[in-house]
Amino acid sequence: MPGAEAQNRGAASVHVDEVRAVPLAQTAPTIGRLVSIQSGNVAARISGPIEAFLVEVGDRVERGETIALLDDQVLDARREEAESIVSEARARLNTAEQRHALAQQELQRLERLSDSAAFSQARYDDQRQQVAIERAEIGTARAAIQRAEAERRLAAINLSHAEIRAPYDGVITQRMLEAGAYVSVGDAVARMVSDRALEIEVDVPSRRLAGVDSGSTLTFALEDGSTHEAAVRAVLPEENPMTRTRKVRLVPQFAGPVERLAGGQSVTVRVPIGNDRRVLSVHKDAIVWQENEAVIFIHADGEAELRPLQLGMEVGDRFEVLDGLDGGELAVVRGNERLSPGDSINIGVRRDNGPSDHETPEDGASGVGASGRDGPRDGPRDGQSADRGNAG
Repeated sequence: MPGAEAQNRGAASVHVDEVRAVPLAQTAPTIGRLVSIQSGNVAARISGPIEAFLVEVGDRVERGETIALLDDQVLDARREEAESIVSEARARLNTAEQRHALAQQELQRLERLSDSAAFSQARYDDQRQQVAIERAEIGTARAAIQRAEAERRLAAINLSHAEIRAPYDGVITQRMLEAGAYVSVGDAVARMVSDRALEIEVDVPSRRLAGVDSGSTLTFALEDGSTHEAAVRAVLPEENPMTRTRKVRLVPQFAGPVERLAGGQSVTVRVPIGNDRRVLSVHKDAIVWQENEAVIFIHADGEAELRPLQLGMEVGDRFEVLDGLDGGELAVVRGNERLSPGDSINIGVRRDNGPSDHETPEDGASGVGASGRDGPRDGPRDGQSADRGNAG
């Protein structure tokens, strides 16, 4: 029976939350870095003097945008020369076709005289051979046209390469030369880095690779505190014997627009250190500290029942329960700071937040020891709940 004081003040209205199982995934923060998968020198494809630079260091360029111009006067002249050679080759083809038509006409005339006394077999045979020669000349002229057109296309390509263009979206980080310098084929003109085509590279201890498979998703945090997900693309089959780690490449999946990313930027990747498991948990607001011991009030047939607890790891806004509670029991999460054992209570609100995953700190350390007796340094005073904001 509740005490006389509890009877006088009536049943207290409290908020409760069900003790339930939630998934626990232990992870360890591991420092990684962003790496650009597109970076390097932009080289000249033809030789020539640089006429002008159109970009400065730090400029962002899109794919196909012109970075520098080479002097194209010689290249333009060669293109015109190639076009004239094509025209000449076509004229030669036309001449060869006319000669073939003339030889064929003469051959037909001789064929009509085959029954005449004026027919000459030797002349007829010579004419047939002349027709074959003219036909071969046509083939030669057509081949010359193909060669001339190829030279014209090559001249046009070289002329287009007088504009050195960005091969991908990125930022100019260095100019190797200046206007007036002469470049040969393959010489570097500028260096650029893509800050959009990025991957994450992290050195993972070999003993923790069991939870890192290609296609699996990990969580990482940027220096601004924002968290995002990344898919494991590859685990490189090469181990550092000094650190006993292997490089893992991940493809980031940013939750929204992220500005000012850079190759080499540090990120914190949550690497699994154990298999996922489900644990019994209680909401943190239900915990009351009495003389550095975690206790909890349970709604038991309309009365407040005090229970000592053994707590484990933090699981989001909940704690793992090692001993002291059973699944399905109703823990008082608001109004518990004024309760005494045996007080009459009514359920005002029953929470249902649903299960949540949690990532533990390095080496799986929790803010509460396994025994449940080591409360936070600045924990509440005796008789108060873990959340001061729950009062009232």
